[in-house]
Amino acid sequence: MRAMASTLALLVLSGMMPATAGAQTEIFETEQADFTLVTVAEGLDHPWSLAALPGGNFLVSERAGALRYVEQGTLRPEAVTGLPRVMNDNQGGLLGLALHPDFETTRWVYFAYSEGSSSANHTALGRGRLSEDGRALHEVETLFRVNIDKARGYHFGGRIVFQPDGTLVLTLGDGGLYRDEAQNLGNHLGSVVRLNDDGTVPFDNPYASARGAQPEIYTWGHRNVQGIAFNPQTGSLWAHEHGPRGGDEINILEPGRNYGWPAISYGINYDGTPVSDATHADGMEQPVWFWDPSIAPSAMAFYQGEEFPDWQGDLFIGALAGEHLVRFEIEGDRIISTEELLSGLGERIRDVAVAPDGHLYLLTDSRDGRMLRLDRVIP
Repeated sequence: MRAMASTLALLVLSGMMPATAGAQTEIFETEQADFTLVTVAEGLDHPWSLAALPGGNFLVSERAGALRYVEQGTLRPEAVTGLPRVMNDNQGGLLGLALHPDFETTRWVYFAYSEGSSSANHTALGRGRLSEDGRALHEVETLFRVNIDKARGYHFGGRIVFQPDGTLVLTLGDGGLYRDEAQNLGNHLGSVVRLNDDGTVPFDNPYASARGAQPEIYTWGHRNVQGIAFNPQTGSLWAHEHGPRGGDEINILEPGRNYGWPAISYGINYDGTPVSDATHADGMEQPVWFWDPSIAPSAMAFYQGEEFPDWQGDLFIGALAGEHLVRFEIEGDRIISTEELLSGLGERIRDVAVAPDGHLYLLTDSRDGRMLRLDRVIP
């Protein structure tokens, strides 16, 4: 299976008044909805993840280690205080954000980050209570750490999502140089872990009582998982991961399942040699989609909202190397069509999120990164 994307038609309407302040004049015409892009905030240093707060404000993580606050469309100049020390090296830094399901009561903000040094580091999960004015995190604590240190700053995973039962899942990576460890249940590399909201291990985790396995592991055999979301049609948990040269995958995660890396793969190594001589193996799951060549998928979100009624239930995935946004039309747990959006934007898209206001928001990955909003154009 190979991703085949339709061409985006881009209409530039000179002299057209922007829909809102800061809007660009381009109208992006797609198969099911036309939209403009509005720059909500700019001047962000490699923004990685955003979290929509009640009332229309946002938190944004910067990979270098700062947590930023966007208040009514304006980026505060000062960072939110209270974070632990973050190791910023290559792909490592302050990564995914998520709010507690009862955030309005608890004020808990969860964040994934890299910890340690360039020669000995790992992914960690922390949380802190956001002050009412949004200027500080209090009662900050580390809930989870990957149980093995690795050299070099590669493949941290770092996306967080809460499940309907109140547990959370955190995506991880294989550490780059340690890919065979993704087939070792004795450590967390190359896995997705499931935790209670306080960091303890749920009693019904698939390996909670298994001898020699890490009890937090939910799924394993992954390379570097940087997108995860629930399908609103079925309640299934979807995730995507980076392949090497080709072989980026979308998977539907089932507890205890092995997703094959590096024993099976649709990609090849960066030097052109095979990762594996197999794409299938007994006891290992197949992706529902893969890309060849790679687009370097960055984040994913299923759309639910009133702004784009024709996109209800569609899946959106950002591309870093591909510098575009992919829309998948979903039927149940099947992909039935795909469309490539924003291919002319020339921006690495790092995060994709749907806010309570029904808009789709993006983060662009650069030293002068932007937070963008898609506004529907009504004929």
